[in-house]
Amino acid sequence: MSRMEFLKSLGLKGASLFAVYCAASGLSSCVNESMEPTLPPGTGGNANELNLDLSTSAYSKLNTVGNYVIVNSIVIARVSQTDFAAVTQVCSHEGRKKVYYKNGEFYCPEHGARFDTSGKGLNSKGSKGIKNYATELTGTTLKVFL
Repeated sequence: MSRMEFLKSLGLKGASLFAVYCAASGLSSCVNESMEPTLPPGTGGNANELNLDLSTSAYSKLNTVGNYVIVNSIVIARVSQTDFAAVTQVCSHEGRKKVYYKNGEFYCPEHGARFDTSGKGLNSKGSKGIKNYATELTGTTLKVFL
């Protein structure tokens, strides 16, 4: 068989395979966490931190222990009178933005992954852990260092 005959024999089969490959490569359930986050309006700071004013209604939930907010795909929780925890909202199990705070830990309802307040996995679904961020409270301003 000549090269030309071979290429003709691929015809629709080759084109179909190529189309399926291209379409599938554009689909993904994962989130690329390495992308630089964009600061939401009213958070101030610079590209390396979020500054949340806890006296504003947008972040006032953080004045109560056990509450949390999600800002720019970061889950920020008040874990005690003096401490906060901040982790990515992206679950390490399948890369979905589902993580939230409940009962003193971070949780992903998608498959039940659990993480402690430092992002360490607490069960097999959360065994990879998740990215955590340092926080600092000064007056009513909570800084989250990215």
